[in-house]
Amino acid sequence: MAIRHRLIKVSPRTVWTVLADGSRYAEWVVGTSASKPVRGQWPQTDAAIAYEIRLGPLSLTNETVVRRCDEGTALELEARAGVLGTARIALELRPWGSDCLVIVDEHPLQGAGGLLHNAGVEALIQVRHRAMLSRLDKVCQAESRAARARGDDERAREPAAGHATGGGDA
Repeated sequence: MAIRHRLIKVSPRTVWTVLADGSRYAEWVVGTSASKPVRGQWPQTDAAIAYEIRLGPLSLTNETVVRRCDEGTALELEARAGVLGTARIALELRPWGSDCLVIVDEHPLQGAGGLLHNAGVEALIQVRHRAMLSRLDKVCQAESRAARARGDDERAREPAAGHATGGGDA
């Protein structure tokens, strides 16, 4: 399993705002170029978004389905990748003072991805997660700045929450 974490210096509420918007998926998920909700109310269980992957002149459309949602704290997704099969991607948000520790855990579920899963693939997933969490951090920072500009600074309204174990970018 590929597990990685990152401390994002915005509130968990801000991170959740980004994750809960299915149309913003392509902004932080590495490899996607566009996304849009296609079923249900994202991020409720069984809601789905379609996303596009572009490889030069080729364009592939895939789908991600919400399998579990604990509003504000956890989002578990099943990403479908055609012939590669499916993968479980779990995102957990933990308050860390007034910031947010984001933990991502991904592993293949079905198809060729599971059959071909090895240490080399695991290393590639770790590189992808590092880039994905960096992108998520940037999107969340922009969301936080936009909230402050609107006068909706959630940090001033939220009490500091409990602490989690671990820390930093691993």
